[in-house]
Amino acid sequence: MKKAELKRFREVLEEKREALIQNAKNMKAEGMTLDTDDLPDEMDLASSEGMQSFEFRLRGREKTFLQKIDRAIRKIDEGDFGVCEECGEEISQKRLEARPETTLCIRCKEDQERHEKDFA
Repeated sequence: MKKAELKRFREVLEEKREALIQNAKNMKAEGMTLDTDDLPDEMDLASSEGMQSFEFRLRGREKTFLQKIDRAIRKIDEGDFGVCEECGEEISQKRLEARPETTLCIRCKEDQERHEKDFA
């Protein structure tokens, strides 16, 4: 892959990384704690707890996505970016454009999804 392409992918990944970090900071600033004094009845409390649970799950997904982004940036640094971790083939440019943090070519990803579906 050309240096200009790698540079562009790095910029895209770093933008995604910064957006995730900023979102986490905003969520933290808004506070994710419950103040039971502000909730007049059990329904409000249950609704608020449900929303808090959803936010924690969302943060878990964002953490995983952030790890994938960091891994892709390391792969750029190490010269492994754009190579499928399963079969060793080049990942198509089109796939990298859609998901620059990917580690699998489309064929291996489809195989993985079929396997997960079969054993889910």
